[in-house]
Amino acid sequence: MSESELKPKPSLFERLSTLLSGAPEDREDLLEMLRDAHERKLLDADALSIFEGALEVADMTVSDVMVPRSQMDVIELDDSPADVITEMVETRHSRYPVIGENRDEVVGVLLAKDLLAYVANPEAFSLANVLRTPVFVPETKRLNVLLREFRSQRNHMAIVIDEHGSVAGLVTIEDVLEQIVGEIIDEYDYDEVADNIIAESATRWRVKASTQIEALNEKFGTTFSVDEADTVGGLLMHEFARVPHRGETITMGGFKFTVVRADGRRVWLVTVERV
Repeated sequence: MSESELKPKPSLFERLSTLLSGAPEDREDLLEMLRDAHERKLLDADALSIFEGALEVADMTVSDVMVPRSQMDVIELDDSPADVITEMVETRHSRYPVIGENRDEVVGVLLAKDLLAYVANPEAFSLANVLRTPVFVPETKRLNVLLREFRSQRNHMAIVIDEHGSVAGLVTIEDVLEQIVGEIIDEYDYDEVADNIIAESATRWRVKASTQIEALNEKFGTTFSVDEADTVGGLLMHEFARVPHRGETITMGGFKFTVVRADGRRVWLVTVERV
C-alpha cells in the first residue's frame, strides 16, 4: 500500500481551509469561493446549501421566520385538561404558549409531555403548576444571536414582542435551524404517501407546496397556468417574485393562499381557503 493510500483523507474543514487560504475580501467573495468548491467537487450540494444558509441567517431577524400572532396555537390558562388534550390532538405541537386574558398576556409555556402528570394523577393536576417560564425576544433580534441563546439556555421556544411590547408571534429553534439546513420534519408534516391536499374544513385545505399545478386545478376547478411554474410553491414564488415568508398571504383565483412553512430557499406547506 502506497504512502498516499495510508495518509487519511483531509476533512471537509481542512479542504475548506485550503480553499479559502486566499482570504476572501467580503461575503460575496466567500460565497463565490464556496460555489467554486462545489463545482470542483470539493463540496457536495447539501454542504454548499448549509454554508449558504448559515451566512443568510446572519442577515435575518426573528420577524422573518416567526409564526405570526394570528396563527399561534395557544392554550388558555383556565382551559380544562380535557380541552387542552383536545387542542393538542388537533394541532400536534410539542410546546404551547399559555395565555391569560388575551394573547398579549403569555403566562407560561406548556410542554405536551407535562400532561403526563395529569394522566398519572388527575385529581392533583394543576395547569399553572406545570408551566415553564416564557422567554421573550424582540422581533428585531438577529437569528444567529437567537440561535446562540437557544443553545446556551437550552430553550426551544420564544415569544416575540414588537416595539410596543405586544405579542407579535412566536419562534422556535426549529424555525432558525430550517434557515440553515432546510425543512425539518415536524408537526406540520404528514406521511409522504398521504394525499398532497388535506381538507381541514369545508372551505379550507392544507396543501404541500410540491403539489403539481394540474392537481390543484383539478381539485379546486381553478385555471392556474403551468407556463411559469409546475408546483404550488413555484406558483407562489412567481406571484411574490421571491420566496414568501411564513404567514404571508395572497388571493388568487377565488382562493386565499397562506404560507404555513417556508425556509430561506423554498416554500414547503400552504393552506388554501375559499373566499
